[in-house]
Amino acid sequence: MSTQTRRERERAERERAIIAAARDLALAEGWDAVTTRRLAAEIEYSQPVLYSHFKGKDAIMAAVAVEGFAELADALATARASAASPRQAVADIAAAYTTFAEQRPALYDAMFTLAVDLPFASQDVPTDLARGFAELADAVRPIAGDDDLEAVTETFWSGLHGLVTLMRSGRLRREGHDRRLAVLVDRFSR
Repeated sequence: MSTQTRRERERAERERAIIAAARDLALAEGWDAVTTRRLAAEIEYSQPVLYSHFKGKDAIMAAVAVEGFAELADALATARASAASPRQAVADIAAAYTTFAEQRPALYDAMFTLAVDLPFASQDVPTDLARGFAELADAVRPIAGDDDLEAVTETFWSGLHGLVTLMRSGRLRREGHDRRLAVLVDRFSR
């Protein structure tokens, strides 16, 4: 193994350690607790080492968000693939999305509620974010008819995000979640 290959591997391992530490710390204490100083202490590297990988906390949050998009895309793909009908695909995608958001609140925040330096709704969108959106689109495609598929998909995604966000913030009662989700699915799978 060449010295260059070893250095590249060690750099990639440090980067993964930084991302994992940020994610774990955010999960345990929230994103306000994630600072470069704290991360440096957690992974036992100096702050300059962190800055050699990321420009700052925002870039670290963006890297965590990209990981989250990959995980969400995988969950949505699994849900859609196992559905027996188009209606079931919409229901399974909706359930997978809301379960993901509920089980990974800090990750969901990095992906969708906190300001991160990632392009959305553009040609430069990260591959895994585009993959997740494509899974949503594939689920609603059979029921979109002649409607604009992108608009239908964005509206469905907005409905899911709104339900999750309002429930998590206490604006909607938790006990009504399943019923609200069923109403949303019903409207998008007719």
